[in-house]
Amino acid sequence: MIPTGMVPHVTEGQGVKMNQIRLSQKDAPIAAADDRSPLRMAGFGAFAAAIALAAFMIMTTVAQARPAPESFADLAEKLLPSVVNISTTQVIESRGFEMPQLPPGSPFEDFFKEFFDRGQPNGNKPQARKATSLGSGFIIDNDGHVVTNNHVIQDADEIEVILQDDTRLKAKVVGRDQKTDIAVLKVDLKGQKYHAISLGDSEKSRVGDWVVAIGNPFGLGGTVTAGIISARGRDISAGPYDNFIQTDASINRGNSGGPLFNLDGQVIGINTAIFSPSGGSVGIGFAVPMSTAKPVISQLIKHGQVKRGWLGVHIQQVTPEVAESLGLKEPVGALVAQVVEDGPAAKGKIQRGDVILTFNKRKVPDMRKLPRIVADTEVGVDVPVEVWRENKKIDLKVKVGELQEQEQQVAARTDKGAGSDAKPQVVEDLGLTLSAITDDAVQKFKLEPDAKGVLVTDVLGAGPAAEKGVRPGDLIVEVGQEEVGNPDDVVRKVKEARDAGRKSVLLLVQGQNGLRFVAIRLGKG
Repeated sequence: MIPTGMVPHVTEGQGVKMNQIRLSQKDAPIAAADDRSPLRMAGFGAFAAAIALAAFMIMTTVAQARPAPESFADLAEKLLPSVVNISTTQVIESRGFEMPQLPPGSPFEDFFKEFFDRGQPNGNKPQARKATSLGSGFIIDNDGHVVTNNHVIQDADEIEVILQDDTRLKAKVVGRDQKTDIAVLKVDLKGQKYHAISLGDSEKSRVGDWVVAIGNPFGLGGTVTAGIISARGRDISAGPYDNFIQTDASINRGNSGGPLFNLDGQVIGINTAIFSPSGGSVGIGFAVPMSTAKPVISQLIKHGQVKRGWLGVHIQQVTPEVAESLGLKEPVGALVAQVVEDGPAAKGKIQRGDVILTFNKRKVPDMRKLPRIVADTEVGVDVPVEVWRENKKIDLKVKVGELQEQEQQVAARTDKGAGSDAKPQVVEDLGLTLSAITDDAVQKFKLEPDAKGVLVTDVLGAGPAAEKGVRPGDLIVEVGQEEVGNPDDVVRKVKEARDAGRKSVLLLVQGQNGLRFVAIRLGKG
C-alpha cells in the first residue's frame, strides 16, 4: 500500500441510458376466441395481472435507480471552493558530501580535507535545507477547520492552506491521530471565499454508487475525477481500525487528504492510499469512511487528541469449525482468547472462551469489527455486552476503559503448572502424539517451569491438527473449554465431542505466539 501523498481519484464515468420497457397485448399469449372456459379465462387473467405487476415493479425500480448525471460540472462548481491544497515545509539538516574514512597519517588525508573545504563554503558543517510536499484537504465549518491526512502534515515545520483562488493561509495543527491517519488544521477564513462541506453518512453508501473525488494530484491544483465505490470494509493492514472504502478513483501523489463525495455533495470518505506496483493509479484506491472519521474529527476539535475505549481482551475470528464446536448456529462474533488481568473485561466478568456477540447494543459480525466498536465507545461508561457461553446467551455490563499506547493487548499467562509421568499417547482423531509435562519435556521444549496443560510431542503431517498449525512443543490447555492435565483428559473430551455428534473439537493451545483457540475437525476415528 502507498499512503503518503497518494490519494484516490476516480476515472470519469459515462451515464448508462435505461431503455423503457413496453408491453402490449400481442406480447402475451391469448386464449382461443371460442374458448369460454372459466379456468382458461381465469388463467389468462392471472397471467395478465402478473405481467402487469412485473412491468410496474421493473419501471418503479428503474425510476428509483440513480444513473450518473450527464455532467458533474454543477457539482464540481459547488464543491471546488471547499477543497484546499496543503503545502508543508520541513527543515532538514544535511552534511553534504562526507569525507572518506582514511587511515591516520595517510598521505591522502590532507588532500581530501583541502578538497572538501574548498568545495563547501562552510567546510563539512551541517547544512540546513527546506523540503516541501503537497497534499489535499477540505474545509468542514465556518470556524476554519480543515481536515486532511496525518501523513500529509507529519513532521512539518510550516503548513500552508492554499484556497482555490491561490490565497495562502498559515495553518496550525489542532490535533492528529496516527491510528486512523487523520489530522485537523485551523486557518483564519475571514474575508475569504470558501464553502464549508457537509459530512455525509458513509454507512448508507453502497458498492456501485457513483462518487466524486477532488484533490491536488502531482501539485497540479484542484482536479475533479469520478468513479464508483468498488468495495467496502477493506482491511489493508494500514492500522488497527482499517475499514476503508475502495474506489476505482485514481489516487496519485498529492491527493492524500482530499474528500470523496457522493452525488449529494457530502463527504463520505477521506482519500488516503492506493494499491500500485508502479506508484501510479491502477484503479484501486482507498478512503477512510466518514463512519470512522467523524468521531475522530469531533474529538480532535474538542480535545486535540483522541480518547479510545479499551476492553482488555485478546480475540480471534470465529470460524465455522469454532462455531460448530461452541454450539453457535453461524460463525459470528469475536472469540475471547485471553482476558487482561484487572482490565475492563475481567471486571465485567467476561471469560476466556466467551464469544462477544454484541457490544453497546451494536452487533459484532466478526472479529475485526469489535476493536472499532470499542474504540468508538465513550470512555468510562457502562455498556451492555452479550456473550455466548456454555450454549446460551448471557448479558453482562462492562465499564469501558481508556486505551493507552502502552496497553498490552494480550494477557500475561497466570496459569500455575502441574506435571505427570504419563507416557506419550497417540490421539488419532487429532493427529497428535501427546504427553504430560515432565522435567525432561520442560528442558527439551524450553517450557516455563510452571507450564500447565498437555504437551504436543509429535504432529502427524497429514492430520487435522497439522492443518491448523499445531506444532511439537505446543501445550493444549483446554479441550471443549475444560482444562486438561494429561493425555487421558484429551481423549475423554474428544470422545465426548464425538458422542455428542460434533464434527470438530475446540482446543485452547499455548504456543510461541501465546494462547489461541483452534477448532480441529475430528478424523474418522
